Amino acid sequence: MEPSLIAALAAGLLLLVWLIANYNRFVRLRNHITESWSNIDVEMKRRYELIPNLVAIVKGFAQHEKAVLEKVVELRNRAAASRGSAAAQAVDESALMLGLKQLFVVVENYPKLKSDAHFLALQKELALTEDRIAAARRFYNGNARDMRQLCEMFPTSLLAGLFRFSAPTFFELDSAAERVVPRAGLD
Repeated sequence: MEPSLIAALAAGLLLLVWLIANYNRFVRLRNHITESWSNIDVEMKRRYELIPNLVAIVKGFAQHEKAVLEKVVELRNRAAASRGSAAAQAVDESALMLGLKQLFVVVENYPKLKSDAHFLALQKELALTEDRIAAARRFYNGNARDMRQLCEMFPTSLLAGLFRFSAPTFFELDSAAERVVPRAGLD
């Protein structure tokens, strides 16, 4: 066999191995993104289930704060129904976070409520859920970052275009104030 033919076959084989390895890398990242988004979804559903219980307890103490309570329920329902992109869902999640902050401001006016065991347990669960959502968002955004880099960097960008892999959006909140986990000062 001629040396130039061997070199061409070796180069072709190396290119094929590179294509297969990087294609599999794209698929693995796409699956990690799907899994990490599912983790966010699970935690957000958990939050959506906790909020009505929290609102019900606060309602018993804060009858005249009805508008704030109804707003939180409305924001919770809107966020739970949101099924768009990460960016679209982040808008609804941001609004819900602000509503929860308003709810905890109402709680501050009711010393007996702040010491109620059921309220404290629900508030603790909500805080833990918010922490898990934040961790799941970081995991999702890390995977999204890796996929975006692959889709945008040469030469893997050629492969991304060829096989129609797309760069996902990050799941970000709109402002720094919304990034703070809602907590009531129970001191």
